[in-house]
Amino acid sequence: MKMIKNYLLILAAAFLVTLSSCGDDDSGPVVNPEVPDGIISDQDDVDLVVGNLRGTITGDITLAASEAWLLTGPLVVAADGKLTIEAGTTILAQSGGTNVYIAVERNAQIDIQGTSAAPVTITSDAASPTAGDWGGLLIMGNGEITGGGTAVTEVVDFLYGNGPNSDNTESSGSISYLILEYTGARINGEKEFNGLTLYGVGSGTTISNVAIYYGDDDAIEFFGGAAVVDNLLVVNATDDMFDWTQGWVGSGTNWYGIREAGYTTVSSDPRGIEGDGSLDGLSPEEVPQSDPTITNITIVHNAAVEMSDMIKVRRGSGAAITNALVMLGEGATASDFVDLADGAGDAASGTNINVSGTGIDDTDIKLGANETTVTVPENANTGVANPETVFGWTGYQF
Repeated sequence: MKMIKNYLLILAAAFLVTLSSCGDDDSGPVVNPEVPDGIISDQDDVDLVVGNLRGTITGDITLAASEAWLLTGPLVVAADGKLTIEAGTTILAQSGGTNVYIAVERNAQIDIQGTSAAPVTITSDAASPTAGDWGGLLIMGNGEITGGGTAVTEVVDFLYGNGPNSDNTESSGSISYLILEYTGARINGEKEFNGLTLYGVGSGTTISNVAIYYGDDDAIEFFGGAAVVDNLLVVNATDDMFDWTQGWVGSGTNWYGIREAGYTTVSSDPRGIEGDGSLDGLSPEEVPQSDPTITNITIVHNAAVEMSDMIKVRRGSGAAITNALVMLGEGATASDFVDLADGAGDAASGTNINVSGTGIDDTDIKLGANETTVTVPENANTGVANPETVFGWTGYQF
């Protein structure tokens, strides 16, 4: 009888242990919380934070229009990563820092899906925003640069170009209906961001309908490659409206740049166009030299502060510019209408510019020593015809 009683006690104890074990199982396995590491690999990554957008994207990431995104540091799309930004998305960039920017590395992709009714906007978070509040958008590609090598960006040290494997036809993605505002944070007295900077970006990249307001350096600058940009609006750039260098051989259609009356925040030598063949003209014997094609461009200067040159092509750069219109408003001045001469090298032979002027001396043309052509047609050019329609999606009042 005692043996039976002991046996029953053993069974009861075993049963209680089993119940206890089952209870523990109900709580599920212990899962250690994910620790932020600065790498954004998927949509559920702990590092993808709506109110603290920064980090390195290695996966396929989408920024939804329904979220109030705050860019607080570098957001870098690494090789094989992809960043998609939905139509209607607004990204506020934290003001006051030089390390707030979006960068797309070589072999990465960006897909900005704005529409005319719902553009994508990246702007300052400041209550009273000013030019230079944040960095800007940088895209690096494998396109060819002067000398055919690989280079490092002038800010924040990204690689672009790809030596003997350079490809001017590659794609870094697509940008459609994008507004960039208050860009151009300064790294130091000589280095600053542009609004949109295209480093060795290939012609397979689709870029159209872009507006850049109040940039503290150039609105847009091309460093080599063959990027094509259509329907581009620039308002109140501190330095140059349109800038290229280091062998850019791409094209643009419907470019409109304006400096408004009353806007006085300018650099020492602001220009409508500044085109260099190689980087700072330091490699005049190497290829390629810049030689873009620009069709339908309007450059308007209404401010009291003098514009250095309305169109400046120099240092070995060629250009084919057709249907250009340069306009000076009342009280506005410019040192040159068209200037193809420079102490560090003139515009390349074959440069051909067809341009009309309104409110400016259209005979003020410096051709330089090479065989270049500037034509002022008898019937004035239109530049961008009907800018109110082309850029109606921005809401800008022309």
